[in-house]
Amino acid sequence: MLTKKGKYGLKALVHLAQLSPGETAFVSQIAEQNNISKKFLDAILLELRKGGLLRSKKGPGGGYALSKPASQIYVGQAVRILDGPLAPIRCASKTAFELCDDCNHPEDCQIRHAMTEVRDAIAAVLDTMTLEQMVAKRPAELLDGVPASASAT
Repeated sequence: MLTKKGKYGLKALVHLAQLSPGETAFVSQIAEQNNISKKFLDAILLELRKGGLLRSKKGPGGGYALSKPASQIYVGQAVRILDGPLAPIRCASKTAFELCDDCNHPEDCQIRHAMTEVRDAIAAVLDTMTLEQMVAKRPAELLDGVPASASAT
């Protein structure tokens, strides 16, 4: 599940991807226009900068901008920077595998196998979707094929 930190980070990246080339935005602008706490957003943007997705400049004409074109930033990369592995449980993770306390045979665990499929499906979408594609899609296109009840969650 995407945390608030992950969601707000994606909202900030979308905001920055919609700027004109060479334009920057201050944290306060991004926070206000996206209804995010400035203090929380400061920490999120710092993580995204450390993760290589953003650059920042101080002073007049300063602010945040994408460090590379939106077509080269994958949503999965941003989510991993902010929320960690995509796997819903640790034993299904490729990069942060951790054996469950209650499991003696992970290779035979049906739950692990099912959650590995979930991880793979999530990664298949997020690791091929660029920020540019995310920005270009209208909200209705993002929900295409998703039942109205599922989109409310």
